[in-house]
Amino acid sequence: MNLAVSGRSLVLAAFLESVAMERATTKLRRLLKRDHALVAAGAFGPMPAKLAEQAGFEAVYMPGGGTALSRLGVADLGLITMTEMVENAAAIAQCVSVPVIADADTGFGNQLNVQRTVREYERAGVAAIHLEDQEFPKRCGSLPGKTLVPLAEAAQKIRAAVAARSDPDFMIIARCDALLVAGMDEVIRRGEAYLEAGADMLFIESARTVDEIADIPQRLPGAHLFNLPTSGKTPYLSADEVTRLGYKLMILPNFTALAAIKAMTEVLAEIRRTGSVAGILDRCATFQEFTELGGLPHLQETEKRFASPTPQPAKT
Repeated sequence: MNLAVSGRSLVLAAFLESVAMERATTKLRRLLKRDHALVAAGAFGPMPAKLAEQAGFEAVYMPGGGTALSRLGVADLGLITMTEMVENAAAIAQCVSVPVIADADTGFGNQLNVQRTVREYERAGVAAIHLEDQEFPKRCGSLPGKTLVPLAEAAQKIRAAVAARSDPDFMIIARCDALLVAGMDEVIRRGEAYLEAGADMLFIESARTVDEIADIPQRLPGAHLFNLPTSGKTPYLSADEVTRLGYKLMILPNFTALAAIKAMTEVLAEIRRTGSVAGILDRCATFQEFTELGGLPHLQETEKRFASPTPQPAKT
């Protein structure tokens, strides 16, 4: 055997093994170093997260609004608790190998609550969270009526979040909701303060025009997240366009939820109208696809491996 080739093979194998064992937090930071913006598909629970990974997405995003609707059946008005959000984030992180970025609302309280929030999300296995500067109870970023906490308080919450993490690669993303409330000058003032407080990335919510979207990375240093909400108030830009405008991360919060709502509504209406499932089978996954998404073959193999030994008949 050629020793040089053998050596290269061992190095490659070691590299692949190290990548496989790479922490989600470190993996996310590595992905964000590329020239093209990373796209994180919205996943309101484990099932859409697994589908997103199967589709080839390299990261998933857990939205607060989608979580509130799927777990509680309520709108994004701050009704869901930190515990419920973290439980959902943990379930998502445990079923995919790609990094999970999660909505952490306002941190669910003051600086002490923010620190607990960071520790809980970190233990849940997510790679990054974003914290917003709205007053609690918060509301969906696309809705009117938002109010902001004072800048000094918001910056201190970011400092508290940074101080609370045990993994330095765990990302703290500062979300700013000032654009619709107080205008671009206040966005710049707050964004600079959040970066100075230690935020790893900025998330300026609710840009309404391409000019506004382009202006944000030009006027604020650091890495930027682009949110493509389902409200239609922000232009539906592509990942290539977002990259050219200076963004490193693009999240698609609730498109999987919208697709599921429409599909389920149509299927249920058809069944209710006809009294039969015959007309909707072509719009449904097969039972095999259903079970495979849940990992049935692997679970069955594990079940067989650790099955109790078959009792032997007693000798007479």
